[in-house]
Amino acid sequence: MKKAGIMMAAILICTGCAGMGKTQAPLNNKAKEMLASGIRHYEDGSYQETIADLQGALDTGLSSTSDQVKAHKYLAFTYCISNRETLCRQEFSKALAIDPKFDLAPAEAGHPMWGNVFRSVKKNFH
Repeated sequence: MKKAGIMMAAILICTGCAGMGKTQAPLNNKAKEMLASGIRHYEDGSYQETIADLQGALDTGLSSTSDQVKAHKYLAFTYCISNRETLCRQEFSKALAIDPKFDLAPAEAGHPMWGNVFRSVKKNFH
């Protein structure tokens, strides 16, 4: 009788684990869609929508660190372009906290709006 109870508890626990995976995948898909949408809005110059989508993607739960870094990078770009340097610095710091080896591509690093800001944040990053 005791073994049956233990077996039943194990089945219930495993069933719960399986259910958790099912809800996580749709959330991650939604987060990835929001990331892609945010990047499209950024490329179109729709910065309010960019911020909403990218922050929504982060809040929804991007599962990969590379996607998280990408979201923070594009948020930083958006804030720098919008003359909100403090927020730009914060987003670059968040990206570096996730991946201390994070760096900008050469074309991004030379950008006049955020190149110096990024170098300053990276230099002072602890």
